Amino acid sequence: MSPVLSSHSSPFAAGFPARRRHVRTTSVSLFPDDPEQCPTTRVSKPAPLAPPGSFAPEASAADCPPPAFAVHLPSGDGSARPACDAAFAVTGAQAPLVGIARLAALSPPAASRRESAERPAYFSLPVRSVLNKCDSARVPFDWTINPYRGCEFGCKYCYARYTHEYMELDGGEFERKIYVKRDAAVLLARDIAKKYSYQSATSGGQSPEHIAIGTATDPYQPAEKEYGVTRACLEELSRHRGLRLSIITKSNQIVRDIDLLNAISERSTLHITITVTTLRPRLARLFEPRAPRPDLRLAAVKQLREAGLSVGVFASPLLPGITDREGELEAVAAAARNAGALWFNSGVLFLMPSSSRTFLPFLKEKFPRLLEQYEKWYSRDGYAPEAYRKKIAERVLNIRKNLGLAGRPWDEIQKPAFQPQLTLDWNTVSAPQVQRPIACVAG
Repeated sequence: MSPVLSSHSSPFAAGFPARRRHVRTTSVSLFPDDPEQCPTTRVSKPAPLAPPGSFAPEASAADCPPPAFAVHLPSGDGSARPACDAAFAVTGAQAPLVGIARLAALSPPAASRRESAERPAYFSLPVRSVLNKCDSARVPFDWTINPYRGCEFGCKYCYARYTHEYMELDGGEFERKIYVKRDAAVLLARDIAKKYSYQSATSGGQSPEHIAIGTATDPYQPAEKEYGVTRACLEELSRHRGLRLSIITKSNQIVRDIDLLNAISERSTLHITITVTTLRPRLARLFEPRAPRPDLRLAAVKQLREAGLSVGVFASPLLPGITDREGELEAVAAAARNAGALWFNSGVLFLMPSSSRTFLPFLKEKFPRLLEQYEKWYSRDGYAPEAYRKKIAERVLNIRKNLGLAGRPWDEIQKPAFQPQLTLDWNTVSAPQVQRPIACVAG
């Protein structure tokens, strides 16, 4: 039995009564008593916070996970603007948009073959960089690649909604206005040549810098079928040796690129994570309205593993009182292992202000009995109480031990040192040569 659960019937199941017979509902005091601004260009917004159990960067680009506080608001296009501009703080005057907000405002519509009236509006975003730096010892990666801004999957809890606020858009438009990064592959080639290091400072020069794809958008959302920005980036990455890459997605569309993923893994270190929050399709559709069904994602895990790729599953975020019932998290992990996943992890919901404005009204409508406790838990800093998070962490650890699964691959897989081949000719520069690393996953 989960350390967070008891044998009594769950008051939280009331918001989802029709499926009690599928998963044993037990409860607890899932919600025990809790122990214990700076204006931007046009509107005042609370400083974003970082999700628990993953990273809390001290400074980041708009595509990176958000810092708790920032002196400057990075634009994501290589520039940054002051978070506390006196012109706005004192006079409240409307000033011309700058940085990524200006680029977004000037972005022309992107042509689309989709005729549905419900499709999002697509825009062609003229960014100046695709490889975005995350400078923090707390993040598990050095760089991010997000081929799009916004995500059509429309997950109610998505923390990345804050990235639209950098463009002076409401976070609620995250799934309705999708920005396609123009000339991404060309920019990526330049960025790797100018920015990337094969000897990361965080590893003491012992491994290449880690590039994470899909930290603030899903790289395989429906837009990818039309615009192919993710595939174009993978094509460029496949031309390089000795990179260290990870991809995270909710979409089974990733299997389309198995050819490129194999080409990349032959030359570089590559880890792929598929997110599966629940095995219940109706519940998944409720929270992730336009994401592929859980069974399709698990089928993608199997197909990727059969192709010889390194793949794992994240059951994140875990939603208190909804997806933390006894046996539910365990069932996701078992299904992941049966599909061939090498690792498994889960983290409790983090709810920053831009996300809570979408999530809490949804919760009020669909799970009204949970609203008061969520407001109590998340009104202070966006985190669930530490005691609850620790119990969930212990539960996940026990699940991994019982099923023989690893944790996050970047924590548990040894990366070999990369040593570029030097030349005696001062007038030439040799291409780096590296052997394909052999990944040893801890059990």
